[in-house]
Amino acid sequence: MPPLGWLLCLIAALVGSAWALRYARREQVLDHPEERSNHAMPTPRGGGIAMVAVMAGVLAWSAHAHAAERLVLLAMLVGLVLVGAIGWLDDHRPVSARIRLVVHVAAAVLVAIAMAASGWPARIPILALVAIPVLVNIWNFMDGIDGIAATQAMVWGLALLLWTPVVLAGGIGLALAMACLGFLPFNFPRARVFMGDVGSGALGFLIAGSGLLLAREQGSAALGSLCILAPFLVDAGLTLLRRMWRREHWWQAHSQHAYQRLARAWGGHATVTAIYLVLAASGAVLGWMLRFQETTVTISFILLWYIGIAALWGGAQFRVG
Repeated sequence: MPPLGWLLCLIAALVGSAWALRYARREQVLDHPEERSNHAMPTPRGGGIAMVAVMAGVLAWSAHAHAAERLVLLAMLVGLVLVGAIGWLDDHRPVSARIRLVVHVAAAVLVAIAMAASGWPARIPILALVAIPVLVNIWNFMDGIDGIAATQAMVWGLALLLWTPVVLAGGIGLALAMACLGFLPFNFPRARVFMGDVGSGALGFLIAGSGLLLAREQGSAALGSLCILAPFLVDAGLTLLRRMWRREHWWQAHSQHAYQRLARAWGGHATVTAIYLVLAASGAVLGWMLRFQETTVTISFILLWYIGIAALWGGAQFRVG
């Protein structure tokens, strides 16, 4: 994509987010505070529709420009629309978790079939069946304070340029970063509009999809990119395991993630979002440095990084009680 295209992504996300804010106010699509909320005032939601629209256009253009991966990119486009649509519906009126999961899995199956039909190594379509539903839901779980989900996705998108600056994954990553950057003025440091399920689910899908493209282009050198995702994966994963250990209804919404508890304890969101951003950026640098290491060395450093983030998670949970 030419430089003008990425600039257009930024402008379109800005304009689209402003429209989404006006639409949510007019239609009273609001997120009302409740016991587990980290916000005190009713806030418009669904602003993430702008990012979905921008990235749908990027995937359509990429499918036109990259004939070799056209089938996969078109499948990603359809999958993005499916995930975004069910999130948009859920933002307007509740949709059961089972139906949402069925749609997420269907999107993953569609992408996996396209990858297999395009002759991709078998491990990548299999990974798609897991990565897409998992990341869609993790981004939904972790979208609970101002700016955190969009900044993490922005760091991921920019980091892809470290691996593939002139190849497909890097181009889609930069477009994703520009879309997030266009949304952030409406969501951080104080949210005027939430991205909603339409945005959080779409970001998780796009991160999974671009990560699979990176794996296709870089092979084992892409493993280091897992370091970028550590703040979200560790917080979501360990919180889930703790809730299951306590025999709680782990599938229900809650506010027990470390980032939520820290935001309440510190009386604000900006510092917590900044800490998670720094951790993701540090993971990007570490992952990039591991590109040329042997696979065993890379995996060892990834494990150490995740153990370190897990230790921070434990410390945060302990400090806030």
